[in-house]
Amino acid sequence: MSNAMPSLAYQVNQRRIINGKDDVVQLYPIKHQFAWDGYLAGNANHWLPNEISMQKDIEQWRSSSILTDDERRVVKMALGFFTTADSIVANNLVLAVYKHITSPECRMYLLRQAYEEAIHTHAYQYIVESLGLDESEIFTMYQRIQAIYDKDQFASELVPNLLKPDFATGTFDMDQCFLENLIDFYVIMEGIFFYSSFAAMLSFRRRNLLPGTAEQFQYIMRDESMHMNFGIEMIHQIIIEQPTLWTETFQRKISNKIVRAAELEEAYAHELMPNGILGMNASSFQDYTRYIADRRLNALNLPTRFQAKNPFPWMSEAVDLTKSKNFFETRVTEYQTGGALEWDDF
Repeated sequence: MSNAMPSLAYQVNQRRIINGKDDVVQLYPIKHQFAWDGYLAGNANHWLPNEISMQKDIEQWRSSSILTDDERRVVKMALGFFTTADSIVANNLVLAVYKHITSPECRMYLLRQAYEEAIHTHAYQYIVESLGLDESEIFTMYQRIQAIYDKDQFASELVPNLLKPDFATGTFDMDQCFLENLIDFYVIMEGIFFYSSFAAMLSFRRRNLLPGTAEQFQYIMRDESMHMNFGIEMIHQIIIEQPTLWTETFQRKISNKIVRAAELEEAYAHELMPNGILGMNASSFQDYTRYIADRRLNALNLPTRFQAKNPFPWMSEAVDLTKSKNFFETRVTEYQTGGALEWDDF
């Protein structure tokens, strides 16, 4: 038997998202190009919260006549949800997902994503401190508001399985469990559960309210949408590499989970704005949630369930972050620091 090493090209062709042979970040030559492209795009769009002025936000928040009680409720509840949700996403990413990924390119992107989740947590803290909010109220909101708790719990159900000492990919059941975890976090958590709050927070920007807060949420939405797109690409690649995982039974399970996630998001929207704010109310958010859920089903090549129309077409404009901003309004003149980034929300 020959002792010759297999060619590098052969080794690279054997690379897989999970259950591959590579256990180090050795990039060359690249196989999973989408992950490397995502990593470069993330680097080209770096931002930090404290680069954004909060002076106008502070003045508006302290005023007794600019913001209504319902608008203040939206801000607090959105922050209360995100402070917990992004921590759950980061913990799942770092503690449960990363160690099972064997694609070097995907590992590179996951490292970038983990850093971006830290930036988002930094942003929420920066907003809370700037506005002088009660930190104990914001950071423990998931313990007091059922709609927030239900979403967090729904997304966290699979995390304990991956954290078990004996969990390992390599069998049909474990690989399918791992794939379900990716769908829960990339498609449902980041792709559905974040979007009502994004729409609500960006509505302030359209009315020249809380500009610094809204700008940070604009950047966070762009980051999270990139995470979602990467995750869906990774999910598709796993299905290509291991097509037996994508059974009809599993597809029905995922489809039903997405429908259930839409129901939980609708309940959250009712809690977020029971009285509505300037043309936005729970009913419009129900349509928006169903529209988003159909897009996520379509991205997974699953039949749509709602056929809802988008009540907030302006949301697509909210991600146009390459336009120059007034220097006196913010230090960040462009969201991109280099390179090109295509906005392609699945």
